[in-house]
Amino acid sequence: MIVDGFNRVHNYLRISLTDNCNLRCFYCMPEEDYDFTPAGRLMQTDEIVEISRKFVEHGVNKIRLTGGEPLVRKDAASVILRLAQLPVKLTLTTNGTRLHDYVDVLEDAGITSLNISLDTLQKDKFNLMTRRDQFDQVRRNIDLMVSRGFHVKLNVVAMKGLNDNEILDFINWTKHEPIHVRFIEFMPFSGNKWNSNRVISWQEILEIAGSEFDIIPLERDKHDTAKKYIVPGHVGTFAVISTMTAPFCSDCNRMRLTADGKMKNCLFSQSETDLLTPYRNGEDIVPLIYQSIRDKKKSLGGQFTADLAHVEAGKIENRSMITIGG
Repeated sequence: MIVDGFNRVHNYLRISLTDNCNLRCFYCMPEEDYDFTPAGRLMQTDEIVEISRKFVEHGVNKIRLTGGEPLVRKDAASVILRLAQLPVKLTLTTNGTRLHDYVDVLEDAGITSLNISLDTLQKDKFNLMTRRDQFDQVRRNIDLMVSRGFHVKLNVVAMKGLNDNEILDFINWTKHEPIHVRFIEFMPFSGNKWNSNRVISWQEILEIAGSEFDIIPLERDKHDTAKKYIVPGHVGTFAVISTMTAPFCSDCNRMRLTADGKMKNCLFSQSETDLLTPYRNGEDIVPLIYQSIRDKKKSLGGQFTADLAHVEAGKIENRSMITIGG
């Protein structure tokens, strides 16, 4: 087992397949024109599989594929199908634009649950936020995945003055559709112009929800990042991922592998451990994995606290969101 200095067992690996994306969400990608990592510096298919195998041999039983947008990678289908041969629960986070081309691959891989990013239910606002005209395609693909029996979670980055007036609309969507909405507190990353005044807190989201709906809290699963709720009579649910105001670091079990083969022991960690270079040199990367987790901080990468008023985004040393992989 991979255990850190706070006795947290790490059995969940998130792998970014690429830092490329076909959308341009401002909170994730700092600029329209972006220098993506050259293909030769990315982990290749065999490398992803074999590095993942090392993690699995030491206790990992869940792998989530992320990006950028993982499905823009040309060999995404091959990666998915090969990782599906490992004894893990395999899942995916996507912007939903290409799911219609991959639904059969996902079913063949035994994937049953997906996280789909959708920050607004308004087409014009979607075009503004993503700088791309893909709203109708994303909505069709959400309907497609629901119709094919996938457990669909919607990731909604909630921001004041942008989509806070849609919180009730998202919850209302869960009335007749088995959609599981997850409101995510706006988090600071390099280049995303984070400001505490734009954060809609967990409690504020609950106040908005409670203004129209009766809400019942659901039991939290171990390691769960989401505080989950249901409205009586609704077939879907909603949740809040309260990273900024009520972190869930105490039983964190997550590790991250960037598309260029760097291991991050926390979403907000300053340090990274290069696994790809030593792997390519024929070195044993297992000691590096264990050392990275031993170095993990108690919470939030050791860079800030849940006191929003004193979070200085400019002093947080990290990558942009798109190069971390969520």
